[in-house]
Amino acid sequence: MKSKLILGTILTVSCSMAAAAEFAANVAYTTDYRFRGISQGDRSQAIQGGFDLGFENGFYVGTWASNVTFSGAGIEVDYYAGYSADINDNSAFDIGLLWYNYPEDDADPDLDYYEIYGSYTYRDFTIGLNYSPDYFAETDKFWYVYANYSVGLGENFSLDLHLGANIFDDDTAGAAFGIGEAPSFEDQYLDYSVGVSTSAVGLDLSLAWMGTDLDDDECFGGTKLCEDAAVLTISKEF
Repeated sequence: MKSKLILGTILTVSCSMAAAAEFAANVAYTTDYRFRGISQGDRSQAIQGGFDLGFENGFYVGTWASNVTFSGAGIEVDYYAGYSADINDNSAFDIGLLWYNYPEDDADPDLDYYEIYGSYTYRDFTIGLNYSPDYFAETDKFWYVYANYSVGLGENFSLDLHLGANIFDDDTAGAAFGIGEAPSFEDQYLDYSVGVSTSAVGLDLSLAWMGTDLDDDECFGGTKLCEDAAVLTISKEF
């Protein structure tokens, strides 16, 4: 019921404002779908894409999807709605609601969850906070604090840096999520990436080194999903 209410709210907003909207679409291929440092596809390739409606008053709605390997349906579909605006020539903010949905998945506990998010950008530097009252697989309260920085390298390249802190309510929630090693589990972990990006022949290209500070023994019972890896992504916006 909670998920249906969130989706209904997003669809109601989009339908009532669609007449004044600007439509955009995107599609991407990536060698590994990494979410907060952790592979969502067993370190295999993924096809991704989404649609966005942006409005003149700063509101927006959208959806995005990717194949994954841990869901019964083999797919993740995200829905979001928010508001963004410039504060001045150098800074801007963005706030919104994001729902992560795994269609046809009958897992117990439920994998679906939602987050409230906000970020502040000054020039090429962004800091942000996401909060979920009941995170993935019903693992209780969760905070994601992150910082991104992008700096130009020549005319058509940029260096992209990211650091994020994944904070669970306690080590019991961390154990339920799957991080840490018995008998002492973790209640937080860091994820990071260092990459370069460019555009060529109408495509956006990025190559990034991504990972976490979790050892294999602390990652879902001894998997390599949290290991560092080079990830290539090729995307196109329409």
